Amino acid sequence: MAWAIAAVVLIVLEVLTVNLIFIMLAGGAIAASLLALLGIGVGVQFAVFAVTSFLLVGFVRPVALRHLRVPASVRTGVDALSGQEAVVVEVVNARDGRVKIGGEVWSARSYDPSVQHDVGEVLHVIEISGATALVG
Repeated sequence: MAWAIAAVVLIVLEVLTVNLIFIMLAGGAIAASLLALLGIGVGVQFAVFAVTSFLLVGFVRPVALRHLRVPASVRTGVDALSGQEAVVVEVVNARDGRVKIGGEVWSARSYDPSVQHDVGEVLHVIEISGATALVG
């Protein structure tokens, strides 16, 4: 039962951190809990937990991380706009403004609230928040 509880706690930690470490450790805890259900000794359970966790972290996690990180050339929609150039067409400050990104006019705000950008400045899109480009 302790391995199952540990697995649940590790899964909750993974949900909170999303770094793919705790989920791999949870996999080791699940493997150990299966052995506990079969009545296998505690020493073997710990060994299986350690080996399974090591293998998952060492071999499965890097593959999973590669699949989670999408390169800029593959991004679509608003995700593809991050890093693009934006030309100011209406003064951009902390509250509002307009920029042209790839031929489309977007509402915009300055990423740094203390900075105002004037018409004609070339900026970069930091991120998209709703329908507003945060630029700097």
